[in-house]
Amino acid sequence: MEPPLTLAIDQGTHASRAVIFDARAEIINSARQDIGLQRRGDTEVEQDAGEILASVKSVINRVIAESGADPDMIRQAGLATQRSSVVAWDRFSGQPLSPVLSWQDRRTETQLHTYRAHLGDIEKRTGLRLSAHYGATKLKWLLEHVASVRSAWKEGRLLMGPLAGFLLHNLVEGKPGLVDHANASRTLLWNLESREWDPDLANLFGVPMNTLPACRPTLSNYGLLQDGGIPLTAVNGDQTAAIYSLGKPDPRVLLVNTGTGAFVLIPGQRSVVHIPRLLTGISMSNGNTGDYYLEGTVNGAGAAITWAAKQWKISGVTGKLSGWLRSIDDPPVFINTIGGLGSPWWRSGKKPCLLGGDEKRPEDSGGGAMTAVVESIVFLIQSNIDYMKEREICFDSICASGGLASLDGFCQRIASLSGYPVERPAETEATARGIAWQASGCPARWPAAGESTRFEPQQNRSLRERYKLFRDSIQDR
Repeated sequence: MEPPLTLAIDQGTHASRAVIFDARAEIINSARQDIGLQRRGDTEVEQDAGEILASVKSVINRVIAESGADPDMIRQAGLATQRSSVVAWDRFSGQPLSPVLSWQDRRTETQLHTYRAHLGDIEKRTGLRLSAHYGATKLKWLLEHVASVRSAWKEGRLLMGPLAGFLLHNLVEGKPGLVDHANASRTLLWNLESREWDPDLANLFGVPMNTLPACRPTLSNYGLLQDGGIPLTAVNGDQTAAIYSLGKPDPRVLLVNTGTGAFVLIPGQRSVVHIPRLLTGISMSNGNTGDYYLEGTVNGAGAAITWAAKQWKISGVTGKLSGWLRSIDDPPVFINTIGGLGSPWWRSGKKPCLLGGDEKRPEDSGGGAMTAVVESIVFLIQSNIDYMKEREICFDSICASGGLASLDGFCQRIASLSGYPVERPAETEATARGIAWQASGCPARWPAAGESTRFEPQQNRSLRERYKLFRDSIQDR
């Protein structure tokens, strides 16, 4: 009999993917479908919950049908979703009652002052900063501003919470009202120590406890997928699943994973550790134990590139970035406040802008402006690395994954600026591999997909000077 296969479902900000892995961690087949994102001004970012659900179902059906594999050999599945995005839905029909409020959405930022007196308690209980990026204030906003949500609450039909809960409700037989620990932990309503919804926090933020899906460990029997009858054995957030792309992580390796945002992660903590200005979270759990991590957050990674390409009307950016990073040695400095400044500042920042360059005609610089945007992501990552070193957090090397990691110039700049070697796995899309490893039962052997590429630190004085200018400008704002 052939070894069993694993289905990995990766629902991200811009696309849904499904990947089938064999027992050797090799990809049998994959499918992808792009999804929309609606930005309304600087703070409101929404997605269509129905579109997201349809895209997930589509890629599941396509990857199974087109793989050529015996569907009966797909013995388990894992689901990873974008964290901190929330939605409301009908507990009986599963129909969405609101748009998805993206993790990038900050419409409730002006309301945060209401909770300032509770700041220390919130951080201790949740491991998070008080931020509009997380779910609590968004859920309260849905209750107060969306008529269908409020009606469903009054009639006892309302469920709301992380996007993962909505997808579970509509993908698994029996419509279970469940959500995993990792996604629940990004709501400001979940207690790291008890690993359960915190009634005091729910009361503080005005979110009724009976509207929240029940919490389960990331490694659990969630039920059978409606399409294919495959057991769903792991659910996680995208960034936390990515920690396990190469199997059990080495706590001496700093992980940098880039997508719409970028995340600087120290995995492998066996207990909750609180470091000021960094986040603490849970990356994997079963019925008895949990793996915890420290996180530095960059909001404007892929989102900054998308913003700049649209703002400056530059087409075909994806295909040009590699060449620009290779050939442009002295770009301007871009003040990257897209989505607000994450760690270690945790504030909005002022309008993004270029220093030492012409913002109105960026194409005249031969891609200098877009190179500056990529370097700004490196600078934000390095700011977190510097802060971690100040706090005596020790590591020996860096592993880079995610979309931007495919760019040699991006990885080399991280290595040169940080002074640490950077390893890039042959397969940089880490989320699907990580959730497949968990769904497979966390096997001891989970080989990398091919040879990794290593980037050694190099002397780059001009890069360091631009970093200093960037940091000085950020501090002034």
